[in-house]
Amino acid sequence: MRLGIVVTDEAFGAHVVGLLDAAAARGWQAQCFLTDSGVNLLGDAAFVERARARPGTVSVCEHSVESVAAGRFRREAFEGAVVFGGQYQNAQLANACERVLVF
Repeated sequence: MRLGIVVTDEAFGAHVVGLLDAAAARGWQAQCFLTDSGVNLLGDAAFVERARARPGTVSVCEHSVESVAAGRFRREAFEGAVVFGGQYQNAQLANACERVLVF
């Protein structure tokens, strides 16, 4: 199973971390796309730990980072772990995953 998780609000951080752990425990592949205030999960240590453990499985909308989280994160701090892009990464996730959850 390939699970896609789109996060539009940082309030769902604990749910997303739990889903990522549950997917990994089942041997599922999981991908995340962060947009709007969901990009603030880059400040959540538990979420970032999971992103670093599976490089390239988390992508973020660069526009949202610039508009919602301006100055909170240094892009270089996530190099190799998180893909900074745009809605194209969201479309790729939707196309590649068998199921997609949106928070």
